[in-house]
Amino acid sequence: MKTLLVLLGPTGVGKTDLSIGIAKAFGTEIISCDSRQIYKEMRIGTAVPSPGQLAAVRHHFIQMISVHDYYNSWQFEVQALERIRELFQEKEVVLMTGGSMLYIDAVCKGIDDIPTISPELRTGLMEVYEREGLESIRQMLKELDPVFYGQVDLNNGKRVLHAVEVCRMAGVPYSSLRKNTPKDRGFRIVRIGLNREREELYARIDRRVDLMLEEGLEDEARRLWPLRHLNALNTVGYKELFDYFEGKTDYAEAVRLIKRNSRRYARKQLSWFRRDEDIRWFHPEARQDIFEYLFSLPGIGAFRK
Repeated sequence: MKTLLVLLGPTGVGKTDLSIGIAKAFGTEIISCDSRQIYKEMRIGTAVPSPGQLAAVRHHFIQMISVHDYYNSWQFEVQALERIRELFQEKEVVLMTGGSMLYIDAVCKGIDDIPTISPELRTGLMEVYEREGLESIRQMLKELDPVFYGQVDLNNGKRVLHAVEVCRMAGVPYSSLRKNTPKDRGFRIVRIGLNREREELYARIDRRVDLMLEEGLEDEARRLWPLRHLNALNTVGYKELFDYFEGKTDYAEAVRLIKRNSRRYARKQLSWFRRDEDIRWFHPEARQDIFEYLFSLPGIGAFRK
């Protein structure tokens, strides 16, 4: 039985190390579902796996496009499914890991059929976005689809922009096209969630931010500062440093905000994942329990290496 294992959880919980162990145990490869690790220029601030980890197991969708490129969960759904099915030609088990909620749902449940956006429309709206800012795009969405306007995270420029694109392209509100009906993928999907006690998770997040700064996050952000108008860079860890570079905050405040906003994002991830009753939750260090659970699944234990 072809099986996609999905290892998910909040930022900083410890997915990467465990994913390497699981991939090795099944002799398989990893599909990354991280909406920021996919960008070539954002290595430190997105906690891209180390060279050693990338060498230990083959990864897909890591640093594959530029921050200049437009990319969304619809594209990821198509491309990730294609890669998964290619891997299934030789492997019985494929591992997907990450914390990007929409990317995970796109592969596991599917995204409603949305019209292809014309390059002309996309370019025109991007020009408005870059010239007039996100607020202008928000107002467009409010007029075109007040229902989705009331549901979407209005600070997520990519989602707001895409909703406006769909409204304009389809000629109907984006919300009217969203059926939220899970699609049959033709293979088994097993979701494993990782979590820690809140204080423990928050301490790990704070420490990870400190390590990123020690590794050169400030220099990486300075190189990207001229591109701060790009949606890819509207990301925790970068936007706070951009404010520091512009004199809006001091360095200590920027670091405090990176840690605070990272913790907030972790809470948002957990709230999203907890809606899915099919996720089996574990502490990241309960490896024996995790592997016993995986090897107990019908038709999968025989493929352990």
